[in-house]
Amino acid sequence: MAAVLRNARIAGLLAASIRTTLPRASAVAVLQHKETIKQIHTRKWLTNPLVSKMQSIRHVSAQRSIEDINNRVMKVLKAYDKINAQKTLFVQPTRAYSDKPPLTIDMIQQRVLLVLRLYDKIAPEKLAMDSHFMNDLGLDSLDQVEIIMAMEDEFGFEIPDADSERLMRPRDIVQYIADKEDVFD
Repeated sequence: MAAVLRNARIAGLLAASIRTTLPRASAVAVLQHKETIKQIHTRKWLTNPLVSKMQSIRHVSAQRSIEDINNRVMKVLKAYDKINAQKTLFVQPTRAYSDKPPLTIDMIQQRVLLVLRLYDKIAPEKLAMDSHFMNDLGLDSLDQVEIIMAMEDEFGFEIPDADSERLMRPRDIVQYIADKEDVFD
């Protein structure tokens, strides 16, 4: 029984000392922290002017309110016409993906004939879908290579040399492009 009373008395004394000591310790820590902050602001411990300029910028920006920063950002965005004044500042960005327009056989024929009509060595009145480049239109092998290069530019893919040697008519080119782009009637 005496041991229990002694332990209770020690626990009471310990609790009383904690109640009085702990607030003083935390108050001392706060005062020391404030003093340290004050010393940092008053001392010129930075010698690099760029670093001190950056600290002053951080200090000024910390004083600005969120509303002030939002207003400044909105002014810049309005100046560059990025968003309307009525829209909110935080909009979820979206990304748009696109693909080539869908091709049909008729569209491929029209584009091939247009490229061939624009070629300066071909007479547009002699041009037909079954015209042979060398026999009917009077072109040589160098002209055929230039035509194939123009078709590559028009349709956006490369035609290998082995395939380009057998493309002698506009109809052959249309059929080759339709097969390459998976276009069917």
